[in-house]
Amino acid sequence: MDNVTRIGVSLEPELLEDFDKLIDRKGYITRSEAIRDLIRSALAKEILKEDENAVVFGTITLFYSHHKGGVKERLMEIQHEHHKHILSSIHVHLDIEQCLEVLIVNGTVKEVRQLSDELGSVKGVTHRTLHRTPVSLAEDSAKAYVHEH
Repeated sequence: MDNVTRIGVSLEPELLEDFDKLIDRKGYITRSEAIRDLIRSALAKEILKEDENAVVFGTITLFYSHHKGGVKERLMEIQHEHHKHILSSIHVHLDIEQCLEVLIVNGTVKEVRQLSDELGSVKGVTHRTLHRTPVSLAEDSAKAYVHEH
């Protein structure tokens, strides 16, 4: 951080005490670090809620039974249809029946949500989770990332 602006914040004693406990639990070195993190989280939530065209990076996590007829094939078909939004994937065999798949994705809020919804609606997928971070809040190196096939 080359250029920062110092601001003041007024808090009730009880709120400050709770905030300091949070800082300790999370391992922040300073209150400023914790406040910056909270502000970034609030901004990210607003971007994801308000701007369908914001560019995001994220993960889609899927749990499914590979014994369900056609689930693997359908998931692969969807992934190929959306290849420009999938940067990487990892597949883990949890046991003889269950699989875990994690996809690293990018695209607009709308595109990534649609991909996640489509994958999650496949019969045999038992759980799906989507996590996204707006590129505008990611590291500078992520801003310049372009993925092409």
